[in-house]
Amino acid sequence: MTEVIFEVREDDVDGGFTASALGPGIHTEGETMEELRENVREAVDCYFDETTEAPRHRFVAVPNKS
Repeated sequence: MTEVIFEVREDDVDGGFTASALGPGIHTEGETMEELRENVREAVDCYFDETTEAPRHRFVAVPNKS
């Protein structure tokens, strides 16, 4: 796996943002986008063990339904 794509949503109820990988079971959240980016990096590193190179990742913003 060379890339993990994350679906990013703004949490209307509690505030902040959530990110869920489209594939591997990686999920995280953050109060700000910067915190979310840091948490995604950490979650990806934790998900893939030391013998596997962690893939790069990118975000796809999903608009909230009105």
